[in-house]
Amino acid sequence: MTMPYYVAPEQVMKDRAEYAQKGIARGRALVAAIFDQGILIVAENASRTLHKISEIYDRVAFAGVGKYNEFDQLRVAGIRHADTRGYAYSREDVDARSLANLYAQYLGQVFTHEMKPLEVEILVAELGATENDHRLYHIAYDGTVVDEERHSVLGGEADVIAGRLLQAYRPGWSLGEALRACVSCLAGPERQLGPSDLEVGLLSSGNGRRAFRRVAGEELSGLLAG
Repeated sequence: MTMPYYVAPEQVMKDRAEYAQKGIARGRALVAAIFDQGILIVAENASRTLHKISEIYDRVAFAGVGKYNEFDQLRVAGIRHADTRGYAYSREDVDARSLANLYAQYLGQVFTHEMKPLEVEILVAELGATENDHRLYHIAYDGTVVDEERHSVLGGEADVIAGRLLQAYRPGWSLGEALRACVSCLAGPERQLGPSDLEVGLLSSGNGRRAFRRVAGEELSGLLAG
């Protein structure tokens, strides 16, 4: 009788983490930053139909990097959870924290018990009544949740881009200033990103009850031009 190979649990977790990190790093990064009217989310994404940034509920947005089909399934599950909770209780009971906890539990369960982890990182953003009430929850492939304060970076070269964004960030900046800084941080010193390379969404108090909207076309070109 052949004895099964023994692999230490620490090695199993390390291998799964490396697998997920490699898959995520192959994709392009995404950044989110708080500006004077709300929350801006910018992703490098040349596709016009496969969105990385989407609305979840009235004042809640979702963004993901990594394997598209995997984070899109998470987006759909989040919408269903939010709709059910809003219908059963009230619209005000749907918040980013509960969604982030739901995602963290699911990602942690998959990472611990399944053969293949999900190759995704996701962001759940919520527009608050004031700037101090805005929420950015960064959830990693293993279910780790980080409550970011001013900005967040997901995906490939996240540490490098986060360093650039930390230097560029200015409290109270306008939408145009925040957008140009985020695009510059994504591109780095050796590249340029134009409107066709970007997907931009924002949560703004000026958009009514459904605070999310996309920024594209002439509006995006104008903001980038300054």
